[in-house]
Amino acid sequence: MNNNFINKIIKKSILKNPHDKIKTRFPPEPNGYLHIGHAKSICLNFNIANQYNGICNLRFDDTNPKKEKIKYIDSIKKDIQWLGFKWYKKPKFTSNYFNKLYKYAVQLIENNLAYVEELNKDEIKKYRGTLKKIGKDSPFRNRTIKENLILFENMKLGMFPEGSMCLRAKINMKSPYIILRDPVLYRIIFSEHHQTKNKWCIYPMYDFAHCIADALEGITHSLCTLEFQDNRQLYKWILKKLHFIKKPPKQYEFSKLNLEHTILSKRKLKKLINSKLVNGWEDPRLHTISGLRNKGYTKNSIQMFCQKIGITKQQNIVELSLLEACIRKDLNMSSPRRMAVINPIKIIITNLPESHIEYFNVFNHPQVKEMGTRKILFTKEIYIEQEDFSEKEKENYRGLVLGKKVRLKYAYIIKAKKILRDTNYEINCILCKYYPKKTKKNIGIIHWISIKNSIPAQFQLFDILFISKNPEKQDDFMQSYNPNSYILKKGYIEYIVYHEKVNQAYQFERIGYFLKTTKKNKKKIISFNRIVSLKNRHRSFI
Repeated sequence: MNNNFINKIIKKSILKNPHDKIKTRFPPEPNGYLHIGHAKSICLNFNIANQYNGICNLRFDDTNPKKEKIKYIDSIKKDIQWLGFKWYKKPKFTSNYFNKLYKYAVQLIENNLAYVEELNKDEIKKYRGTLKKIGKDSPFRNRTIKENLILFENMKLGMFPEGSMCLRAKINMKSPYIILRDPVLYRIIFSEHHQTKNKWCIYPMYDFAHCIADALEGITHSLCTLEFQDNRQLYKWILKKLHFIKKPPKQYEFSKLNLEHTILSKRKLKKLINSKLVNGWEDPRLHTISGLRNKGYTKNSIQMFCQKIGITKQQNIVELSLLEACIRKDLNMSSPRRMAVINPIKIIITNLPESHIEYFNVFNHPQVKEMGTRKILFTKEIYIEQEDFSEKEKENYRGLVLGKKVRLKYAYIIKAKKILRDTNYEINCILCKYYPKKTKKNIGIIHWISIKNSIPAQFQLFDILFISKNPEKQDDFMQSYNPNSYILKKGYIEYIVYHEKVNQAYQFERIGYFLKTTKKNKKKIISFNRIVSLKNRHRSFI
């Protein structure tokens, strides 16, 4: 990443200490699926480790058993591997360090740097103050060391109800940094842990656990988003008071990814999922890594996107078009071309006999000749897109117009002569005449498909999930939900596609890039996900 200030910091540190091995980590909490914002952090941490011949740990920050599940651990590992990265040795868990973390907490108590609190959550918040109002000491702040040790041990033994007590650091209730106003270090949670089962009923807070885990693992550069900028003060305080001073890890912050028309907050994603507005974490409309994968995005396109946005401290909203440009670029040279009709309208060519079959040999890719060729059929009856026909002329319209000519791609020119309608006055079919002689006349070109050489297909068209450019900032982001974010179309595809492999990406000419999602079946109906439209034109066939 050229636009990466952290890279510059690391280069300077290597010049000062050329023998130090760079060690980074990616520390997700297993309480949901990874999203495109996590991909930015994954690419940063793993690429830096790879670039400087270092290592990158995968560490699960599993300090809240109420929200964490094994399925999230499995999905996170799958996503990282799919993106093309390998973590150092086995995945690590913060829970691996629970015994040590408890001892470090006791050490703070013994040094009169922590105390057991009995104020409830709301009272703690009130006592803490605000940016404009200094905090005040808890009435339990000056317990004796002996009393705190006994109470903390009894917390560990499960003798107090959940929420009745917690352990707080004793720092400075008047600090300009709210994070240093006696932050909570441990709380009581009676819930089975996916790794340690019921061994513990007290669990460390993220701010206490992750800096110690970094130090224990020898992490040199602890990279996190700007929301943890003030937390760095606590990070340094804990390591200093616990005497991790020889080579303590250093924390650096960068801006988190904000993508327009998108929600990345796990809490809000869960609300979407629970409301049944999307079909789980892997819904192709979501910008989870698994959702993007199901839609048809490639690991190369996501890595390309992360490289383009870079690593800075500047907060901004990234345009969705940049992500779409990356997948188009990646798919362009690798995707065979096919013709599909999503909104079909029938054409009957009147000056051809019923038995007419003509073959055209066309390249599967106009630039990659190694992809070979295929035969397409030209017959009396074909399908074209409804959008490619108009009863009346329109400005800058290049489709078929009643009484006018258009060129069928790879084939002949046709002219619309008459419209046949059904009893509801809807268009049933269009009668056309074809012209076998080739001409260089400048007229519009449209795609088509022979009815004899087509099979039914379903096309899942995904659009932006939120109409608002920045739904994260809305009071109720659900009000911005786009009811047209998913539309199912039934049309036709070249028959050859039926026999081709699942998860193959295609460019459907003049429409966009699509992923084949179903195998051969008795109904001979196959399904496709639209990955991205051609160029930057959302909703072109909705």
